[in-house]
Amino acid sequence: MPRGQGADMAKHMFNLHYRRIDEAADMRRYYLLSLQTTLFGDIAVTRCWGRIGRRGSEKTDVFSSEQEAVRHFLELARLKRRRGYRPVPDIAAIEGNSHLMVATATMPVSIRRQ
Repeated sequence: MPRGQGADMAKHMFNLHYRRIDEAADMRRYYLLSLQTTLFGDIAVTRCWGRIGRRGSEKTDVFSSEQEAVRHFLELARLKRRRGYRPVPDIAAIEGNSHLMVATATMPVSIRRQ
């Protein structure tokens, strides 16, 4: 797909919310994965992760083709599932992360730093 042809992605953005809790190992982690169009028409895969209740990390990978971005998005999702992360039905279920503000499926994911 030519550069800038990802305009349809703006209508269909994807967000996955995972968490992994293992009380025996004192592990309470979250992982947010989003696929969205950038202002320049590229496709971005953004991931945010960390301990529930703490400020985490963020990384964004930008792709010129939708196929590459979707392939990367799905591979990251598969890796997290293999490592024991499970989907969270609602972002509110990740309590204590007030610095995260995740919008609906038609709006971009934004991170508000305090």
